[in-house]
Amino acid sequence: MDKWECLVCGYVYDPAVGDPDSDIPPGMPFEDLPDDWVCPDCGAEKDMFEKLE
Repeated sequence: MDKWECLVCGYVYDPAVGDPDSDIPPGMPFEDLPDDWVCPDCGAEKDMFEKLE
């Protein structure tokens, strides 16, 4: 699964880890995150993330 980086603060969403603070379990692909999910570090919305190559 692909990792995604926040363009605002550099936070990297890793699907292998999920986002425990937002009740996002490990194994959740970025594309399947809820539409209202935001960066846990800076609050940026999903459209401010880009896939890491």
